[in-house]
Amino acid sequence: MDDRSTERTSGYCEDQRPEAPDPAASAGPPYADCVQCGEPTEYPVSAPGVTLCPVCEWQEAQRTACSG
Repeated sequence: MDDRSTERTSGYCEDQRPEAPDPAASAGPPYADCVQCGEPTEYPVSAPGVTLCPVCEWQEAQRTACSG
């Protein structure tokens, strides 16, 4: 048997990524829902005004930039 085949599987390609954190454990303050799609936003519930998720914020910025 060839020694190179055991070298490849001897931990060289092991998964070194850390475990993903539990989203419920690090949820933080209650976040407001997006007023357009209902997804959680980056803003707390107490934030004034219209709250949008990052995707809807980007789309809104695209619409207003081109409305010119």
